[in-house]
Amino acid sequence: MSAELSQGRGRRRIVTGASSLTLLSQLFLWLLAGCAIPYVPYRTIYEDPVNYVRLEEDDAVLPEWPPGHHAHPKTLTADQITRLLNGLTVKEHRIWLQKWFQGEAPLVPVFKDEEVTLLAPQLAEAFAAAQYNERVTFYLSQPQTSVKRVITSGGMYVHGDLLHVIVGNWQIVYGIPLYGMIYDRRYPMRPTAAKGFDLFFEPSEAVVKQRSSVWDTIFANTKDELVIDMTRWQASVTARSNPDHAP
Repeated sequence: MSAELSQGRGRRRIVTGASSLTLLSQLFLWLLAGCAIPYVPYRTIYEDPVNYVRLEEDDAVLPEWPPGHHAHPKTLTADQITRLLNGLTVKEHRIWLQKWFQGEAPLVPVFKDEEVTLLAPQLAEAFAAAQYNERVTFYLSQPQTSVKRVITSGGMYVHGDLLHVIVGNWQIVYGIPLYGMIYDRRYPMRPTAAKGFDLFFEPSEAVVKQRSSVWDTIFANTKDELVIDMTRWQASVTARSNPDHAP
């Protein structure tokens, strides 16, 4: 009897141990699911091994609220987008103490000539194909090593007569992690590091001023998004092209 009792207890311990392992496995899977990166639905307009242009769903746009819909599809020519891209500049963000010692940082173009040539026709196609709840996103990458690349990424959308431009990353050196998810390609509008630049546009009279909080100013997030009045921009472009007819 004692031998049978001992065997029964042994079997119960094995079953209990197996059940605990199963519960731990399920808990681990639940934790993974809870920590999983949310998937952002998208449609690819252009993609090569290191760059892409996509249409991403904007989850902030509600189908039942038309005033919140983006003005897509939108007809923009490659020439118009080339002008817009060439008008975007960035400047290293410096606090007052840095300005005291170093002065103001110079303005430099956001995009290189070859990047504008690549993006302009693809962005034009993307805006023409975009739906009311989609944003146009872009991702540019320059591989440095097998685990490092320099990235510039962001997104755009048109709401009414206003073009919103967000630069999430500009010439950021991104190190591909040995383990874990790769974030830079999945979320082009989100910064992979603290932003150290301010975003500008020329002609400046087309820029709609945005309100910023104190924390945005401290963390250099005040000028990572530009809102461009397309009517003002077009009027400015026309005036500069025909100075004799300017009012």
